[in-house]
Amino acid sequence: MNSSSVSPATTALLRNVSIATLCTCLYKRGLRNQVIQGAVPVGGAAKPTMVGPAFTLRYMPAREDLNTLAAFTNPAHPQRKAVEDCPPGAVLVFDSRKDARAASAGAILIRRLQVRGVAGVVTDGGFRDAPEIATLDIPAFHTRPSAPTNLTLHQAIDINVPIGCGDAPVFPGDIVVGDGDGVVVIPAHLAEEIALEATGMTAFEDFVAEQVQNGRSIIGLYPATHPETLDDFAQWRKAHGR
Repeated sequence: MNSSSVSPATTALLRNVSIATLCTCLYKRGLRNQVIQGAVPVGGAAKPTMVGPAFTLRYMPAREDLNTLAAFTNPAHPQRKAVEDCPPGAVLVFDSRKDARAASAGAILIRRLQVRGVAGVVTDGGFRDAPEIATLDIPAFHTRPSAPTNLTLHQAIDINVPIGCGDAPVFPGDIVVGDGDGVVVIPAHLAEEIALEATGMTAFEDFVAEQVQNGRSIIGLYPATHPETLDDFAQWRKAHGR
């Protein structure tokens, strides 16, 4: 897997739609379990929308004799290797078993991902050094801050395999999108069509928001059950170049 698994055009579209809209597009296709539950922006402030193909790291419960600090001296340690192998433009997704009692990673590793051009990082656990991570120029999502080293409870075991993250299935190459509402995972083969549909939906929602602000009732407008609504929307799109 590499970052070319989603086209630049699709990436650009996904950066300009909300994950709420993407969730509706996925729901219409019967996909209801694609949100990484509990994942929120580190520090609470959303950076520009995160978009990229998933590169995964799976943790299992730590066995104490295998997870001393000496484990980090091994250059092939899976956590360290994942940080160095995650492709530029991809999103590193940690399966931490929804356990934030020990950190999935800290600021130095996430800074390294930023320098390498990785698009973002997500865990269903917690990150240590959260105040510092919040200042970095890379989108990062977790459930809460967590000071203990990952070795306390997590053993990094697999790189770039299918995982569960926050109850969502994540396959390598799936497209991960994150904003202030959280993180959603789009199956790779659906990314282009969903990006196009969500772009149209966003235009319609912007039209609706303007109409509601101007005093129009939502009945017949949202959803568009009155014929004149679609006519008005077509004129609005033409006038706004949308």
